Amino acid sequence: MVLYFLINQVRKVLIIFRYYLFKLIYSTDLCLGSRIIFGSNFSISLVRNSSKIILGDNVEFRSNVSLRLSQNAKLQVGNNVFFNNSCSINCLSNILIGSNCQFGEGVKFYDHNHNYGDKSRLVREQGYSIERIIIGDNCWFGSNVIILKGVNVGDNVVIGAGCVIYKSIPSGSVIINKQQLLTL
Repeated sequence: MVLYFLINQVRKVLIIFRYYLFKLIYSTDLCLGSRIIFGSNFSISLVRNSSKIILGDNVEFRSNVSLRLSQNAKLQVGNNVFFNNSCSINCLSNILIGSNCQFGEGVKFYDHNHNYGDKSRLVREQGYSIERIIIGDNCWFGSNVIILKGVNVGDNVVIGAGCVIYKSIPSGSVIINKQQLLTL
């Protein structure tokens, strides 16, 4: 019992230490709620002095989750949110995730897309089109869902595994990939 208490106290101290070390190194706006869990191989890549990360209470990131924020990007995550293994959030502008959401393994967020209209230039040299992503409260996203720029997902939405979400979804919706069985 005493050992359990000591381990929890050390964890709390490490979380506080990580927060201040991160703030010192990156000089970014970082707001952490209580009980944030970072799994193994959790990674953050961001531009110093201009990015903002706000995490609510009781947010859990399992293993191999990555957050990528560009200059002036903002990521806000509500309370009681769970990200399973290998999720990634790629933010050039603004991604807002509500409270009580769950994300299955391999869920990906992209608030941008490459511009590619000029055939005389390389795609990587043409910049990006950018639109924010907003996810409502109490949503569940199955494994390997991809959320693209400009999407607004309402509250109480369920999205089945493997869906690519490229347009907004109203509250109370269930989205699945339809499969047709073809006989030979």
